[in-house]
Amino acid sequence: MKPLLLIGSGGAIGSICRYLITVYVSKHMTIAFPMGTFLVNLSGCFLIGLLWGIASRYAWLDLEWRMFLITGVCGGYTTFSSFSWESINLVRQGDYAYFFAYVLGSVVLGLLATVGGMALVR
Repeated sequence: MKPLLLIGSGGAIGSICRYLITVYVSKHMTIAFPMGTFLVNLSGCFLIGLLWGIASRYAWLDLEWRMFLITGVCGGYTTFSSFSWESINLVRQGDYAYFFAYVLGSVVLGLLATVGGMALVR
């Protein structure tokens, strides 16, 4: 039960931060490009990389803190950061075929799934 509470509370914090940043950016930038989401995705990728780097170097970032910060906060903030980290891990493991399948499949099939879901409602 404790892991669910750690992840859930971190996810709530991450989701609220994502919303607030996106709203703030959209109020201050009047371009059609989704800059708020773009900035959230990039900062989430940086944050998950930073946290994993800290976790691999320092013992104080134990499993519970990783569940809260990485799975919870970063996962709630943006799943793109998880996607990015998993992709990098595939490259680090030398699984290049899985890397390309994961990246291309996630983007292409994700877009097709979105269009399919929208078409289903029409």
